[in-house]
Amino acid sequence: MSEDQAWAFPESIQPKSSETRFDLERAFDAVVLVRAEVPKDAYSAATLGTERAGYGAVIREDGLVLTIGYLINEASQIWLTTNRGALVPGYPLAYDQATGFGLIQPLGKLAVPYFQRGLAADVNVGDAAFVIGHGGCAHSLKTMLIAKHEFAGYWEYVLDEALFTAPAHPQWGGAGLLDAQGNLVGIGSLLVQQEINGQPLHVNMFVPIDLLTPIFNAMLKTGRSPHPPRPWLGMSTQDPGGELVVARLSAGGPASRAGVQVGDLVLGVGASRVHGLAGFFRTVWGLGAAGVDVPLTLSRAGDVVHITVKSADRNDFLRKPKLH
Repeated sequence: MSEDQAWAFPESIQPKSSETRFDLERAFDAVVLVRAEVPKDAYSAATLGTERAGYGAVIREDGLVLTIGYLINEASQIWLTTNRGALVPGYPLAYDQATGFGLIQPLGKLAVPYFQRGLAADVNVGDAAFVIGHGGCAHSLKTMLIAKHEFAGYWEYVLDEALFTAPAHPQWGGAGLLDAQGNLVGIGSLLVQQEINGQPLHVNMFVPIDLLTPIFNAMLKTGRSPHPPRPWLGMSTQDPGGELVVARLSAGGPASRAGVQVGDLVLGVGASRVHGLAGFFRTVWGLGAAGVDVPLTLSRAGDVVHITVKSADRNDFLRKPKLH
């Protein structure tokens, strides 16, 4: 997702102070623009790019910023721009692979308000909500929570319950989702297509803020979740037509080293037949922590192939942040 300031939502879908129960101007000021530079040889550069832009929500009086982690993953430089135009460098303090949350510590004073964290569990399908981007009204949106359900991403990612909103914000990464009281209930992650009443519709997916609380203190202290790292295979898997197809292999990753090939169909893990992305990933994670052997049963050109992948910790492949 790139950031282009030369656009605006139609006024009819921009949030208005007369229609909200909270200080809208304060909410605008609590969102910053995040720009990150990533070295060309970084592990994630090929898939996420070397110049990344999105948003971040300020969640503490000292200016701590919560964003979506792929924006700052392996970043060598981060710049934060406030709604008033102040430019402050930032440090990638933490990134949690399981939720996708990232934390940025400003290396200077932002001098902006911060959001109170709400509970996504208290927001119901059909409730009005607001997506707040950097740039005030022009880049913010009145929206509605249209669904809450499981989400599985091909990059070995599962949320038990993600938040889905429409209409969609075109610059979703790190945007703040607010409930009717102005509390932060989600962080923007994706633009996805959902079928609503039989019709395809582009919607935003948000990571629920509720997932931050159990891991927050550990992220502040160690830069990552307190939970053992999940076994990572380094293979992107898709499920068109119900089949689990290996679509891409991470260079030098566990699956590639073990001999898995693009186009292989995943039939099972050990003695367990697997169905769907979420079921596949959960079966792998159920074997143990990163480093565990993952016995895969694959179909390749009509033949059944058994390959054991020595899993890894995804973080071991990534550049670690350096404080300049």
